[in-house]
Amino acid sequence: MQLEQADPKGLVRESYRIEGITEGECRSIFVDWALSLPVGAVVPAAAGRLIEAYAAAAPDHPMSVVLRQAQEAPPEPRRRGGRAARFAGS
Repeated sequence: MQLEQADPKGLVRESYRIEGITEGECRSIFVDWALSLPVGAVVPAAAGRLIEAYAAAAPDHPMSVVLRQAQEAPPEPRRRGGRAARFAGS
């Protein structure tokens, strides 16, 4: 995947240029970035491309942390409580 395809609006690139950016702000930028990806794009693959391009020079940057988290598998869904759970077996 080309860098231009992985960051079509340059949002991640710009996040690395913002001094004092927090992890929460990076998460917000990440959501915008993910929504700007082309339909069918694989988020972990795109995040990996951005890690190659930007995180090597700034491994402790909050966006590097967020991008690495995007490559991890999501946690298994857990059963949720509530009325529907109580009456599901009836």
